[in-house]
Amino acid sequence: MNIGIGLVAAMLVGVGLVLQQHAAEQAPKTYFLRLRLIAELLRERRWLAGIAIMVAGQILSAWTIGHLSLSLAEPLLATELIFALIVAVPLSGERLQKSEMFGAVLLSAGVAALSVSRSINTQGLRFGSAAYWPAAAAIGAVALCLIRAGWRREAQQRALLTGTASGLIFGISDALTRQTVEIISRHSLIAVLTSWPAYCLVATSLVALWLMQGSFNAAPLHASLPAITAAEPVAGILLGVVVFGDVIHISPGLIALQAAGLVALVTGVILVARAPALSSLRPKRLLPARPARAEPARTTPEGEPAQPAPEGERV
Repeated sequence: MNIGIGLVAAMLVGVGLVLQQHAAEQAPKTYFLRLRLIAELLRERRWLAGIAIMVAGQILSAWTIGHLSLSLAEPLLATELIFALIVAVPLSGERLQKSEMFGAVLLSAGVAALSVSRSINTQGLRFGSAAYWPAAAAIGAVALCLIRAGWRREAQQRALLTGTASGLIFGISDALTRQTVEIISRHSLIAVLTSWPAYCLVATSLVALWLMQGSFNAAPLHASLPAITAAEPVAGILLGVVVFGDVIHISPGLIALQAAGLVALVTGVILVARAPALSSLRPKRLLPARPARAEPARTTPEGEPAQPAPEGERV
């Protein structure tokens, strides 16, 4: 059941991301990482619909993260890229290529491999505690460096760097979501309002969303979405091990399976995100028709206006 909820969450998030990017890229590029960009998008119905759909997906994602380990939940939610591709195809008018279909299969296989490896009971190592939350600050510092680097670049490089930073912050947000859900389950909703994780969750979610809109504005979806999709599980899995003490299995076979799953996941993300459908989401703008050039009036040798020739005699 939890896996099914995770897939529905990924579908909603994928659809929401496509609608947001479709609107954000049309805003002037000078609005990059400025509050004016958000003000502009708030007037776009397509963007608002994308936000609403994504929020619904994020609520289900919170359930998934709260009831599954981050090492399983993060790859499962990464299938949002497949759903984004499905929605992008009719919007862009592009056809699916074999490489994108192969990438989708790889992505699914990576998720399956990680799921199987997590469900097998075997000896493992556990370390980490809540005292290691400063690791999230270290990830945030890496994201800040990426933002500064992206600001100095343009187009696809800017989208790639800013998207990676957004994914890292989303990974921190996922870990804070898990912490918040644990507080609710152990205490009460009132306890959440008096604890720091809930407020940090709101702050990191808003920052990650702001960065994502900036990356969407900088370039087509294929430049930013793979970075967001890949960076988020990396940060989430890292915090799951360091802060929550997620078990690391030490069986050689399981280590190989998990490694193969991660390679398949990353490769699938890259192949699917390079789909032409994701780079052709710009709505076709109609160019203004050029005014017809006026032909000089024909005259007779005497200076009088010439009569138009019959249809059959015109050259």
